[in-house]
Amino acid sequence: MKKMLLTGVALGLGLAFSSAASAQIKIGVAGPITGPNAAFGAQLKNGAEQAVADINAAGGINGQKVELIVGDDVCDPKQGVSVANKFAAEGVKMVIGHFCSGVSIPASQVYEEAGIVQISPASTNPTYTERGMWNTFRTCGRDDQQGGVAGAYLADKFKGKKVAIIHDKTPYGKGLADETQKTMNSKGLKEVVYEGVNTGEKDYSALVSKLKQAGVDVVYFGGLHTEAGLIIRQMRDQGLQAPMMSGDGIVSAEFTSIAGPGAEGTLMTFAPDPRKNPAAQEVVKKFRDKNYEPEAYTLYSYAAAQVLADAAKQAGSTDGKKVADAIKSGKPFKTVIGDLSFDKKGDITRPDYVVYVWKKGADGKIDYTGNEVGM
Repeated sequence: MKKMLLTGVALGLGLAFSSAASAQIKIGVAGPITGPNAAFGAQLKNGAEQAVADINAAGGINGQKVELIVGDDVCDPKQGVSVANKFAAEGVKMVIGHFCSGVSIPASQVYEEAGIVQISPASTNPTYTERGMWNTFRTCGRDDQQGGVAGAYLADKFKGKKVAIIHDKTPYGKGLADETQKTMNSKGLKEVVYEGVNTGEKDYSALVSKLKQAGVDVVYFGGLHTEAGLIIRQMRDQGLQAPMMSGDGIVSAEFTSIAGPGAEGTLMTFAPDPRKNPAAQEVVKKFRDKNYEPEAYTLYSYAAAQVLADAAKQAGSTDGKKVADAIKSGKPFKTVIGDLSFDKKGDITRPDYVVYVWKKGADGKIDYTGNEVGM
């Protein structure tokens, strides 16, 4: 019995040494893997998975392979903090995520304490990078920039018309709606309705009645694709044909399946389509070869992994603060969404938003791809 026990101890030590010798760098990716916004979680996860596979195929980071750990936050702040604590306990060094601003903001405080650097491919609320924290970065733009573009567009194209501003009460949705409202108002256009709705609601008939009563010509919505799609469907069902304008929270093929034919004519702000970037062609082909269309934030997630890997190589370390310092050095990083450099807050220095319209293509599908409209 004693001999067997000693053998077991020896075997355990052997396993410990072998795992230490082949220790992997753990990178987390977090977003809504389940729930109503799972389409966006899939974009973040798929982008990170392909990036990690490509990084490992090229030799890893500083001679070590990367292991990707996935966390499901369901776009819920409490769940996001749980995921962040789990990542910290598991020795995750860097995080790609989260998706919802309302999750990224509280989770980032956990990461800061744990020495973990975080890059969000999708959280656009300005607060995320405005708190003077060393560890917060994003590969996307900000709502004050996006709202500025939307507000200017509405003030120009809907001058003298009746505009409704609706939001989903979240840091992302309300933040974007308020930035749009601010710019629109500054250019002389005042909304006739300003209303908040609850995420997860299914019946918007009272809201639609209010919009009809006000005689609105256009509805601006700050929020995500599920609620946006339901509001459009119910507007059309009640005979309200006013177009909707929204932001990057509706950039998913699921939007049209929820909204139905009434999605046609929807206006949206988003960055120039990253799939068209010459730097992305090889990676886009890899996704399409797997029958996955890398829409919306997929390539932003891939780019976040590229930045983290390159910064860790430049720093010669996976220490969070050293990686963060490398990212903030001002040196551009080559990514699938183009060359990115970051300011001292952690924002990209070349944010750009354009306006798209969702149109029916020759195949009968309603899509925004290639449908950029002039300001």
